[in-house]
Amino acid sequence: MLSSASAAAPTGAQTVLRDWYRLVIELTRHTPTYSPPVASRAFAYLGITAFEALASGDRSLTTLAGQVNDLEPVPPRVAGETYDEAVVMQAALSSAAAKLFGNTGPTGQRALKRMTEKLKAQVSEDTSAEVVARSEAYGRDVAAHILAWAARDGGDQIENMGFPIEYALHEGPAHWVPTSLINQQQTPLLPKWGENRPFVLNSGAECGLPSPPAYSEEKNSQFYKEAYEVYDAVKNLTPEHRAIARFWSDDPMLSPTPPGHWIVIALEQLERQNASAVDHADLLARLGITLADAFIGCWNQKFAYDLVRPVTYVRRVIDPKWEPLLITPPFPEYPSGHSTQSGAAATVLTAFFGENYAFTDATHEKDKLPNRSFDSFWAAAEEAGISRLYGGIHFRAAIDRGLDQGRCIGERTVSLRTRS
Repeated sequence: MLSSASAAAPTGAQTVLRDWYRLVIELTRHTPTYSPPVASRAFAYLGITAFEALASGDRSLTTLAGQVNDLEPVPPRVAGETYDEAVVMQAALSSAAAKLFGNTGPTGQRALKRMTEKLKAQVSEDTSAEVVARSEAYGRDVAAHILAWAARDGGDQIENMGFPIEYALHEGPAHWVPTSLINQQQTPLLPKWGENRPFVLNSGAECGLPSPPAYSEEKNSQFYKEAYEVYDAVKNLTPEHRAIARFWSDDPMLSPTPPGHWIVIALEQLERQNASAVDHADLLARLGITLADAFIGCWNQKFAYDLVRPVTYVRRVIDPKWEPLLITPPFPEYPSGHSTQSGAAATVLTAFFGENYAFTDATHEKDKLPNRSFDSFWAAAEEAGISRLYGGIHFRAAIDRGLDQGRCIGERTVSLRTRS
């Protein structure tokens, strides 16, 4: 929750944090390897870096070391020495962003360099050279500590944009088959992602789900009914349903991706509340963690069930000429990634800002998509989930149970202790 006790946190560190997040949102949009799971991982480690950098000098905060998996305490500050919090934050985030977005293109690299130079000059002004040097060195040490921990999670290296060179498809009509003609996408995206080390979950399977409806081509079966629902929804889209599907699509390279969308929502509400650096760091760390674990958990279940996509089933069983509104992503159907990560995000944001917190989402304002307003974070999460049915991407069970999975993961994240 927002806390008045955090009002004494340094404004400079808050500005640094917000500026870096604005940049990495853009880098996520323009870096080819940043699929939603990969983006969620970067947001988690960036958020933890910012939180631990601030917590190391603020007794009102409790380190995440010992709470998230395998994280050891960051190096301590030298007792009795003076540090500038904005300089520490700038050094930590510039180091972390340079590594986490190290494979961005030349334009992104120039943007990283410009941001580093600009913020370094700003935070160093009117601060002694000795304090600046000490603070910069410490910030870099915090980032190095977090990045060394990150390198051991199983997701540090992404080859061939996440598509394995070799992959054996499961036999039988119930199982996923490629839905794209792109050669690279004849294997699924990141099939081992669900085996990565999570942050608050014991494993990717911890918030597991019941089996989806049994595969069937019989018209009175639950599976056929859910498939027909998707088919019928796309055939009879209203302008509002079409707008919802487009708003939440968040395609890689065209948007900040689904996890980036929820980060933008959080940043907008933190600014609206004039929140402190401590509140920024607390929420962005929690949100990054829950989004990253949501993709680990979702991918664990996707590849456990390996379910066929609506476009494949509908064309085979109902209408060979049917076209979904949106392009089907290249991986199995159950559960819905949008639903899992939205349920997790809504749980964390509700715990932080409160129930029935009304807000307007302006994530796609620059893309000329109208803003959307919601009575609560869960209302937004549910709309994000159902958007995938309108888009022809997911069956109903994947949406509803994905939201359930997200709530489970979000509750684990909410239980973290961040305040002393």
